[in-house]
Amino acid sequence: MAKKKDERFVKVHEEGTGFGWLRTVWVDKQTGINYLFVNSGYAGGMTVLLGADGKPVITPVPNEYPED
Repeated sequence: MAKKKDERFVKVHEEGTGFGWLRTVWVDKQTGINYLFVNSGYAGGMTVLLGADGKPVITPVPNEYPED
């Protein structure tokens, strides 16, 4: 699947086996807010990634992200 330049989210971190569980962190390129997505088997969920202070983790938004 070809990537579109105007996609709103970019994957910045991934860990796991992919055969049972997978954790990925996505950044909203418009707001900089980080989201954690956890996938386990046929189930999954996404939530805002929170820092130690309980506030959303925000990544400074560059003009362009590098291609994966």
